[in-house]
Amino acid sequence: MHPAPSVIVFTVLSGAGFGFLGCLATGLMPVAGWSAFFLWGFGYGLAVVGLLASTFHLGNPQRALLAFTQWRSSWLSREGWASVAALLGLAPMALSDWLSMGWPREIGWAAALLCIATVFCTSMIYAQLKTVPRWNHWSTPATFFAFAAVGGAILAAPAWAASLLCLILGAALAYGWKRGDGAFAARAQTLGTATGLDRLGQPEMFEPAHTAGNYLMREMIHVVGRRHARKLRLIALGLAVVLPMLILLVPLPGMRALAFALHLAGAFAARWLFFAEAEHVVGLYYGKR
Repeated sequence: MHPAPSVIVFTVLSGAGFGFLGCLATGLMPVAGWSAFFLWGFGYGLAVVGLLASTFHLGNPQRALLAFTQWRSSWLSREGWASVAALLGLAPMALSDWLSMGWPREIGWAAALLCIATVFCTSMIYAQLKTVPRWNHWSTPATFFAFAAVGGAILAAPAWAASLLCLILGAALAYGWKRGDGAFAARAQTLGTATGLDRLGQPEMFEPAHTAGNYLMREMIHVVGRRHARKLRLIALGLAVVLPMLILLVPLPGMRALAFALHLAGAFAARWLFFAEAEHVVGLYYGKR
């Protein structure tokens, strides 16, 4: 799949934002006064910027509101509704922390559940696609949850808890890559099954149906070399998991911010791979798989 920058920014920042907001909502990081104002604002900023970035991948961004009408069948629409509900549900807890109103923390726990629902809906946009075998597995939501949890925990949780979640994220990434590498072959799809000509034998591509590229080839077919993929996996694992774990062991001011920045860089690398390595079955029609 074509790794569109807008979608990468959307999934990375919104996931980290809702992860951090969920931590604040549950009181994992007690805040009050102006520090609460700025920390809640930072979480809202990550989530909202991520959500807005998703509209840049639309052909007509001004029609983004129409996505809300398809909630019965579209995980994208459900993600939109869940994100709006989460942002609204978090507002009372944010005001309570900022103005020291002392409202019950149960409000925050309910809003945190909406954050979890939002991340789940985002992951299901991709995990539901049977046409992309690498994504069509429970490991896709698991990895999205792990990224959101680590993004929030690095900033708000005790160092030991954040380090443990980093290990879980590393395991989720490693498993997802290993399983995903054989997912397309495991479906046993070929040019013959794609065209329905397998009953007559094994067809081969002679000439493409057109002389220029088209939308399907631009968006659904992307090839990344195995050597580059291995390097990027190591970079993603090092930045998103290993370095933040090591930095969290250093009890100095600013270390959490540095760990979070490195984690985000690793998350961007991992999410780029998430799209670039995904093989869509439509590539079979063009002899690209």
